Amino acid sequence: MREEVREFVIAQLQDMNYDVEGIDDDTTLGPAGVDLESLALADLSIRVEDKFGVRFSDEESEQLALMTVGEFTTEVAGRVAQQV
Repeated sequence: MREEVREFVIAQLQDMNYDVEGIDDDTTLGPAGVDLESLALADLSIRVEDKFGVRFSDEESEQLALMTVGEFTTEVAGRVAQQV
């Protein structure tokens, strides 16, 4: 499941016109990494929520920017697993 989430996240970043070349599990979503701004983070969160049926609270949005791609995909996969 984690790999499926990761592939989806990378595909969505590419769809949002971000350069995904060189992105790995240690790349942060926010500054000094993918460099997603708050609106882009919200867009990515909504896409992930719609695809996988998970939810992120408003309070979590600041934390998302500090996460790496690996941490984010692990978090989403964990939430999906809890729903089953």
